Amino acid sequence: MKHFSEKIKPIRSNRSLNQKVTPYIYLAPTVIGMTILMVVPICMVVMYSFMNHAVVAKESSFAGLKNYITILSDPKFRSAIVHTIKFSALSVVFHMLIALTFAMMLNSSIISKRTKAFFRVIYIIPWVFTSTIVATLWRLILNPNGVLNYLIGSQIEWLSSTKLALYTLTFINVWAAYPFFMVTILAGLQGISKDLYEAATVDGANGIQKFIHITIPQLKPILFSMIMLDGIWSTQQFSLVWTITGGGPLNSTDMLGSYTYRLAFMNYKFSPASASAVLILVVVMALAYIYVRYQKVGD
Repeated sequence: MKHFSEKIKPIRSNRSLNQKVTPYIYLAPTVIGMTILMVVPICMVVMYSFMNHAVVAKESSFAGLKNYITILSDPKFRSAIVHTIKFSALSVVFHMLIALTFAMMLNSSIISKRTKAFFRVIYIIPWVFTSTIVATLWRLILNPNGVLNYLIGSQIEWLSSTKLALYTLTFINVWAAYPFFMVTILAGLQGISKDLYEAATVDGANGIQKFIHITIPQLKPILFSMIMLDGIWSTQQFSLVWTITGGGPLNSTDMLGSYTYRLAFMNYKFSPASASAVLILVVVMALAYIYVRYQKVGD
């Protein structure tokens, strides 16, 4: 018996070792991929932000905070911050308002199922298009000789006016992204118990009171999550901005992403561009930290 038990112990220890190692084997490809595609590039950009003549190895040298001072003192960078804040704030507000309105309409018992199905298809269409298609579509519509000016009988420079371009770009971003938030809020609305509304009706509550005291509190976790995610995504918006206006006219729609891209790949100033990218990373990480903390508190 002793001899048999001695043989079993190594087998059990090998099994326990395999059970501990196996999860890490499954995680290894993902960890390696994230390290190569995310961690290494981020570390390189942070390193470049503290160097002169980054990328050019023979001329590179340590610069300390010089690049950050250069970026923060650049008027174009400060205007890009203002544009990004305006763009993000307006996008978040109108995304939530439009998404909540359409979601409540699609969740209403007054509208028939066929009508709901029709509007679901209509409302979801902008989400199907890629950024390139959205940009091409709206550039054609907003062209001085395009469809919109023909319908209103005017020659407004929607994308060429320094006063209108930023708000026009914000409108396009709202149109392109609201379906995601609408679908999410609609799922939240469908998860609210009807018993709450029935009890409120018995107590004599009207539609507005039900909305304020039942709908909004029940949707609060979803709405906060959507606001935080939308803020992060809007701050990082690049493809739509670059393909529609390229930051123009006269930098009136220049965002942090387009400013950094132009600095790096058009002006070839990689060190200041790296510093700008790090600052954007810090802002996004701060928003992500708030989002994650809220999710933990909600749990």
